[in-house]
Amino acid sequence: MSRKAATDHTAIAPNPQDFAYTGGMEKPPQSSPQPHNPRRLHVTVFAQEGATLQETAILQDFPRLLRESPLASGQTPVQWQAQANVDPSPGQAPAIRLDLHAQVALPVQCQRCMQPMEETVTVERTFRFAPDEATAARLDEELEEDVLVCSRHFDLLGLVEDELIMALPLAPRHAACQPATPLGDPSAANDSPPHPFAALQQLKKKTPPR
Repeated sequence: MSRKAATDHTAIAPNPQDFAYTGGMEKPPQSSPQPHNPRRLHVTVFAQEGATLQETAILQDFPRLLRESPLASGQTPVQWQAQANVDPSPGQAPAIRLDLHAQVALPVQCQRCMQPMEETVTVERTFRFAPDEATAARLDEELEEDVLVCSRHFDLLGLVEDELIMALPLAPRHAACQPATPLGDPSAANDSPPHPFAALQQLKKKTPPR
């Protein structure tokens, strides 16, 4: 099912004439292949080549994600990979499929014991692309995957950032927290708990025999 991404990944709309060339997909350029730019990705060409982009970036390349991770360093590595292909469908226009994988290990605060911990945030998503907004809205009702609008200037890194932000845990917690130290008494955590009958023993010692 679809959802609105935090970033407009399709700021430059595709030319409708391009889609008439291959039954619903953009017309590929006739020039020699160029390296794919993840900030301005020609989605159709990327898919028709069955290409893969992967990178180990750093957190400061994703400023919105960095703001959501106040304990993390801007040099924290962020790994991501995207692979696209064209799925032929009998009697229908070919469909573009994009598989996205991303991962980052972030320092966070456990919401149970309030101590620091490391949380590995992982994204495993599949997207479909439609030639226009109307088609995307229709396919949203039919497909389980999110449907995005195809573009010649698609911001793939913006999509990676959006997905990692949405995958952040709301309340990170240790699997097993260390016992908390009582407030105002740092040594109390090391003291043995009082025996439940200690007060009774003291009372018996003070009572004279009859």
